Amino acid sequence: MRTELSEFLKSKFADSLTEQELFRDQQSFVVKPDSIVSVCEALLNDENLEVKFLADITCVDWLGHEQEKQGRFEVVYNLYSYKHSYRFFLKVRLDGESPCVRTLTGLWKGANWLEREVFDLFGIKFEGHPNLTKIVTPDELEGHPLRKDFPLTWEQPVFSWNKDDPPEVRNER
Repeated sequence: MRTELSEFLKSKFADSLTEQELFRDQQSFVVKPDSIVSVCEALLNDENLEVKFLADITCVDWLGHEQEKQGRFEVVYNLYSYKHSYRFFLKVRLDGESPCVRTLTGLWKGANWLEREVFDLFGIKFEGHPNLTKIVTPDELEGHPLRKDFPLTWEQPVFSWNKDDPPEVRNER
């Protein structure tokens, strides 16, 4: 599957691919941000590859690392083909000023929650997302806690659903 996937992407999206990586037997492709939806749609609809499952979306903050020159943020899409029992990754590199990429919710409904998590923790905006709101952190929390420039604190956030409970009641739950 490794060769077929590589040939498929090179033949159809040569201008969209910026890099191909193989690390610890895991295949990855770096895709230009404006092409991620069309690349994923082609993978999903190809009858030979049958990449039907978006397993995860995560992000890396390269702040302070030499990789930052290629883009501060790297959004990583973990894709899987059941037919071939094959996992691979698509990566999109985004700048640190206004990190934004198109949503995949039109292709995979599960992208809704995955994109919301990346938005909440890293501040990546997914253009066209139907409900891009916080999912992990309290509404009152300002900033994105998995960014490397997020200030460290020892204060435990109080979630709004139990904010009026006395401490002994909160600790029982």
